[in-house]
Amino acid sequence: MIRERDVEQALVRHMRICGGLALKFVSPGWSGAPDRLCLWPGGHIAFAEVKKPGEKPRPLQERRAEQLRGLGFTVAVIDNPEAAERFAKSGGGADAYT
Repeated sequence: MIRERDVEQALVRHMRICGGLALKFVSPGWSGAPDRLCLWPGGHIAFAEVKKPGEKPRPLQERRAEQLRGLGFTVAVIDNPEAAERFAKSGGGADAYT
């Protein structure tokens, strides 16, 4: 059984392989923030909400993702290691796995 931690570790690993970083994103006072701030070479930035397979974001997490998308950021919901790899390879563009 794949756990959320396994998906998150896959994201960190694939971001590193692609030359980027997947930093733990903690924002005190702003509940529901995405789990990871993803940074690619060339200044590309996106956010990732990591879930175990089949799990969906909570309503507050969905609202936060929509707020960030409204500002022009990509926010991906990643629920399996293959999706983590696709997202890392996407470079964080608007067509990234979301």
